[in-house]
Amino acid sequence: MRLRHIEVFNAVMLTGSVSGAARLINVTQPAVSRILQHAELQLGFALFQRSKGRLTPTSEALTLYPHIERLFAQLDEVQRLAANLKTGDSAKELRILTVLALSYEILPHAIKLFRVKHADVAITLQALHSPQIVSALALQEADVGFLFSPVAHSALAQEHLADGRMVCVAPKGMLASRLVKRGSVTLADLGKSPVVGLDALDPVGRSLNQACREAGVGLQFPITVQTYHSALALAHHGLGIAVIDTCTAASADPSRVDVLELEPLIPVPIKALLPAGKPGSVAVRAFVRCFQQALTQRA
Repeated sequence: MRLRHIEVFNAVMLTGSVSGAARLINVTQPAVSRILQHAELQLGFALFQRSKGRLTPTSEALTLYPHIERLFAQLDEVQRLAANLKTGDSAKELRILTVLALSYEILPHAIKLFRVKHADVAITLQALHSPQIVSALALQEADVGFLFSPVAHSALAQEHLADGRMVCVAPKGMLASRLVKRGSVTLADLGKSPVVGLDALDPVGRSLNQACREAGVGLQFPITVQTYHSALALAHHGLGIAVIDTCTAASADPSRVDVLELEPLIPVPIKALLPAGKPGSVAVRAFVRCFQQALTQRA
């Protein structure tokens, strides 16, 4: 099928008629009929059954259509990328993406540092999940992203900013006083306590599960969450122990929870992601340095 055949086929699938397809792609009805007939001739099978002015897709068309939808989604991405490439150099704003855990304490402090020398730069912020950050940066819909764990993507360059670690945030009175006094706990120390589970697909959640396997420790996860701040909130309310990163733990209320080091050390690398092959602007580079400084001061 040629691209024009695919466009007409998609328009008919969306509208259910030749007239509707013609209006959607701004051509005449005879042109739609002619292109559709040519597509069917080339394919060697019918795409639609004609009945009383309506077109009903054949089983072959229904099999073909999901692939057509994916193709149009990819074409939309190409158009978005082209538009972003056209306006990216002239845009007078800094578009920042970050995982939620870095948006509460670290990001505001970084912006405060950045504003000292770059008060005229407009800033747009979005807190997203890691896969969304990777996708948006690959399409150049943002200038820089901050997240945990390394990312391998041919369209992106990454810079290591800092090494965080996982810590234990326990509701007051949930852990033995000797552990609190010591200031650190092992995974085995948590074996009999309720621990807030992290999504197994999350990079920090994967690290925790791997550490448990290596230590031969089976933790109790009565509640599982998708974000580290949800785990922290549950700890604040006495519902379980949160095993989270140091950036999120910076928001812990010391009157309600104890924050303890976790042994063995489970590192949480913090990365900056940027579009590859595109030199970062002065503002982007400055903000990355401010973010790194904020990590040093707050994490």
